[in-house]
Amino acid sequence: MAGRTQPLLAGVVTALVGFASSFTVVLAGLRAVGATDAQAASGLLAVCVASGVSAVWLGLRHRIPMSVAWSTPGAALLVATGPVPGGWPVAVGAFLVSGVLIVAAGLFPALGRAVAAIPRPIAGAMLAGVLLPLCTAPVRALVEVPRLAAPVVLAWLLLHRFARRWAVPGALVVAVAAIALTAPVAGLGGARLLPAVELTAPAWSVPALVGLALPLFLVTMAAQNVPGMAVLVGYGYRPPFGAALRATGLTSLAAAPAGGHAVNLAAITAALAAGPDAHPDPDRRWIASVTAGTGLALLGLGAGAATALIALAPPVLIEAVAGLALLGALATALTSALAEPTAREAAVVTFVVTASGVTLLGVGGAFWGLVAGGLMLLLFRRRSDEPAASRPAPPEPATAPEPVAASLRPAPVGSDSPAGAASPRGARVGGD
Repeated sequence: MAGRTQPLLAGVVTALVGFASSFTVVLAGLRAVGATDAQAASGLLAVCVASGVSAVWLGLRHRIPMSVAWSTPGAALLVATGPVPGGWPVAVGAFLVSGVLIVAAGLFPALGRAVAAIPRPIAGAMLAGVLLPLCTAPVRALVEVPRLAAPVVLAWLLLHRFARRWAVPGALVVAVAAIALTAPVAGLGGARLLPAVELTAPAWSVPALVGLALPLFLVTMAAQNVPGMAVLVGYGYRPPFGAALRATGLTSLAAAPAGGHAVNLAAITAALAAGPDAHPDPDRRWIASVTAGTGLALLGLGAGAATALIALAPPVLIEAVAGLALLGALATALTSALAEPTAREAAVVTFVVTASGVTLLGVGGAFWGLVAGGLMLLLFRRRSDEPAASRPAPPEPATAPEPVAASLRPAPVGSDSPAGAASPRGARVGGD
């Protein structure tokens, strides 16, 4: 009985932690690009259901704990991008294009390899620049609404010290309590507590395709799908990357008209379902990911209530909770960006341009940060290729920037070939 209960409980914890830790990021991102409260609630419901469907299908099909979630870095990108010309329909069109690109990466290995070949410092710097505005929100909230923000930050600090897994959910509970105590009594009176699907006819524009759809695809792949695959490899599984991309890409396409921005392999909560805490037997851990998917889909039914409650709070307080959830991701991105001496200058350029939030030709800063960093890296490489006699010796050993998916080699990214080294005895080996 205990053997059956353990993966079920692990799945429930995975769903609760995954939802509570970052649903505020999703709502903030959808509202930033033009969604109404009803459309944001619909989008949150859509990504919850799409993630659940993908996780259940992949778990049952391959018997591997392939946890699926919404793209939290992608939602942060929406916050950094802000309103797009053409409004919410254009944003929905960008979501659809991003989903198409994810499916294409699962069908054509060359596209997946091209994304994985982005140097790790550049990808990390772009992600760090996207996350920075949200991660500064706790500081701004402490200045603007100290009575509400101080208890939230204090709860996060204490739980981060003694029960790290529950730090962000605990901070969220404190924030909800603060909102409930300070909001008008009739604040939720006319609110729609049950979410309804709000379909939007998509529209397209070149600036949105270049400045939103393409960065959303790149961030989702580099910051979620590739690390999520690496987590599974680290626990001894050999998951089919192509099948995972096709499943999450198709569910992203289905969720987009309802406001869902992107669905992908979980990276942050993946270890909760794939690790030994889920079950001692690796062949039984898929039950945890299937349970987590089911739980996340059910939690989506609370999207309307969550959106209505958040609408009563000062925006900076909600951004502060989202920023606390992303501090770990920011630390990882900065570490990746600055780890390699030969690419530090290019990474800093990428970070500065992305974090500036500039818009040029209708295209946001994430794209221009990637372009600027890439050009800087090419110039740096050209200089390093000069004859040794024509330049001074470097102060420290130089190493070539490592691609994002170096941890997955030699398997071809984007294919259904097993990723990583051979599975240890007892680990499940999956395939199409």
